Amino acid sequence: MGKEKSKNILITGVSTGIGYGVAKELIGRGYTIFGSVRKMEDGNRLQQELGSNFKPLQFDVTDQEAIDRSAKELTFLLQGQGLGAAINNAGVSMSGPLEHLPMEDFIYNFDVNVFGLLRVTKAFLPLLGVQPNHPSSPGRILNISSVAGKMAAPFLGAYSGSKHAVEALSHTMRREFQRYGIEVVIIAPGPVQTPIWDKGSMERFEKTLYIKSLINFFTWFTKEGKRGITLESFSKQLADILEKDKPALRYALVKDKFKNWTVPRLLGDRAMDDFFKKML
Repeated sequence: MGKEKSKNILITGVSTGIGYGVAKELIGRGYTIFGSVRKMEDGNRLQQELGSNFKPLQFDVTDQEAIDRSAKELTFLLQGQGLGAAINNAGVSMSGPLEHLPMEDFIYNFDVNVFGLLRVTKAFLPLLGVQPNHPSSPGRILNISSVAGKMAAPFLGAYSGSKHAVEALSHTMRREFQRYGIEVVIIAPGPVQTPIWDKGSMERFEKTLYIKSLINFFTWFTKEGKRGITLESFSKQLADILEKDKPALRYALVKDKFKNWTVPRLLGDRAMDDFFKKML
């Protein structure tokens, strides 16, 4: 008989949004969630909301020392058990025209979305099965990418670039980690109904030639986001994927998938250029 699957799951970025929704769904299915928070007050709040099966780990994915400390802490907490999965969810989006977006914003976007994902994965690999006599069946890695990892829009270059990198990095991980039995799955959400659509401002670009186009784009973009897939639906779909015996390599979780994902990809890049040209 093979080893049992662990019900212990690591999720980064659980304070709000997708990370919170997935943590809540998985706890409802009997999992124990170890979720990363940057502020311990968020961890305490989540413990009260989600109950005893939620355990906070305090680290920022850009802080290698804090990540390593949390990996040691989790190893102690698990007392010889392994992780069933690591869900790399923590991410940010720095928006604006390439011409004017500061390089520090580009660097930060990649530091969180790409290098942060890699830091966390490397630190927790032993608990996923990269160690002698691993106590449970190998864990899985679910990397949260985006439809933007395949389809780039104007003014989202830093974000789209980082998610495109996540796609490539995930394929490399899968091909290297298969020797340990660790599966790597790409989860690419379309718009999900979360508070993120009420954040952000284009004020710092108001004196550029792009300001009218920015207003047009983000008015459309925000409207699309607020009528995207519900957080509950997304979380259930991701939990189902986690529990599949043989998951696919990549999932696009998009509302009205044929219209919003299949058709744009069939039309090709020139058609998408024309679409955005008319909008802007």
